[in-house]
Amino acid sequence: MIAALADGVSQIANFSTSFDCASTLTCLEQLGVAVERSGQQVTIAGRSRFVRPSDPLDCGNSGSTIRMMAGVLAGQDFPSELTGDESLSSRPMRRIIEPLELMGAQIHSRDGKPPLRITGTNSLRPISYTLPMASAQVKSCVLFAGLGTKGVTSVIESQQSRNHTELLFNGFGVPVSTENVPNGKVISLNGPARFNARDLTVPGDISSAAYFVAAAALLPGSDLTIDLVGLNPTRAEYLSLLESWGVQLRTSELHHECNEPVGTVQVRGCLDGGSRVTEAELSGATIPLVIDELPLLAVVGTQLEGGLRIRDARELRVKETDRLAATAKNLKAMGAEVDEYEDGLFVAGPTNLQGAQLDSFGDHRIAMAFAVAALFANGPSEISDAQCVEISFPEFFDLLHSISEH
Repeated sequence: MIAALADGVSQIANFSTSFDCASTLTCLEQLGVAVERSGQQVTIAGRSRFVRPSDPLDCGNSGSTIRMMAGVLAGQDFPSELTGDESLSSRPMRRIIEPLELMGAQIHSRDGKPPLRITGTNSLRPISYTLPMASAQVKSCVLFAGLGTKGVTSVIESQQSRNHTELLFNGFGVPVSTENVPNGKVISLNGPARFNARDLTVPGDISSAAYFVAAAALLPGSDLTIDLVGLNPTRAEYLSLLESWGVQLRTSELHHECNEPVGTVQVRGCLDGGSRVTEAELSGATIPLVIDELPLLAVVGTQLEGGLRIRDARELRVKETDRLAATAKNLKAMGAEVDEYEDGLFVAGPTNLQGAQLDSFGDHRIAMAFAVAALFANGPSEISDAQCVEISFPEFFDLLHSISEH
């Protein structure tokens, strides 16, 4: 999206093969952006204004696409419509509708859910907006809309969320400042502003790497090295947690790519949680930093002495599926003792998991988390609708097979 709004041509290497990223490219092409893709390299010719699309823009399953694209389209002086699949159509969008309407866009929705019909304007108003929840997607949406305003647009967050957008805005020539204040952070940009095109290589996704890190940690005798993975501190908290739980894990930073730290992760099994913790708990400000990894961390929690307690994670109920309920159901099917709360779970441990019939619920992160659980469970497991991993990681099962000993 940044490259599409930039002056000039950008070449992006190591572009994801995920369905989500493909949805973004398709939406941009419908808006008149010239996109060329060759394998995992994408060339994008930016333009100052988009063209009115003739059809609705289909965001597929991607919450990131629909929420950030809404911020982009709010500053375009034409009407447009954003749609998605059945899962995306059930996800909450009031969190972006409210700030965008405060800025002057008109948005019609289906009771706060997609499809979103956006009437944009090239005269949006700058605002200072306090996030009601920690959300990098909402923050990014407001910052994208702020590019077309005259004045300072600020987002105030009480809990740190992922900061890829701020880093990339700065890397593409739009200054974004971050100021620490007593109750959090203020992220600001001064509009109007335009990006400068540049070439970059996308780091390996730490959230995708997390499944292989956990598998190596849980299987005795493993020794796994993952190169060129993003080590952004707002994404790598998962690694710090595993270390605190007794995982033999080492990271080494090699370089920065467009302000993002990139390095190597080495992990060895087996997890010895009993040597470090008696009962682990995740809550508060930690939750936004590991939100995508929580189902996987619950799986790891079954091997900790004293288990794992997760609180303040109500956001998991409005992801691609209700991830709290899905995680609890699958863990119980594997013989784990699980208590489910409105905002979290308690998983007892250590537990010898048993192979079982498991349900992905059409959620890529649930499918991958329980593929890891199945690796160290006693007996075979079968995961229904496992092809949903294509949403974020089409190569997942082939890669898992290639590095697993049988």
